[in-house]
Amino acid sequence: MLLVLPLLVLQTQTLTVNEASLGGAIVFLDHPFTGAELGLAHRPNSESRIALAVAGGATNGDPALRAQLTVQLLINSFARSGAGVYAGLGAAYAGQQGVPGQGFLAVLVGVEAAPGRRKGWYVELGFCGGLRAALGLRLRKFPPWWGAT
Repeated sequence: MLLVLPLLVLQTQTLTVNEASLGGAIVFLDHPFTGAELGLAHRPNSESRIALAVAGGATNGDPALRAQLTVQLLINSFARSGAGVYAGLGAAYAGQQGVPGQGFLAVLVGVEAAPGRRKGWYVELGFCGGLRAALGLRLRKFPPWWGAT
């Protein structure tokens, strides 16, 4: 019985994960946006992620900012090899110097490498006032008992 108890405790623990990402984003509009993107996310359970991505860059040579907050549904979220797929829905904001800011509905699909490991690449496509593409590196912090490498 004493040998089984630790296994039962591990099975009842919810695996939560914190993530940070760094990459690039392009939004294809009448005047395309290109920039560097920083993201922060939290996975409260094995099927979802709450993600904030903020990108600073330029549109027509003028400084511009884009941000989006999404709730994402994860498939194969703790695979230690191979790819994980996800889809998200949320809100986005676009601002540019000298132009009033705008809000948009954000919809995305993405693929990430080894979502059950500490780091991996990601690629996203979506719509948020234009066609958005992003790619970069995602770093993850798992609980010590997960044993991620």
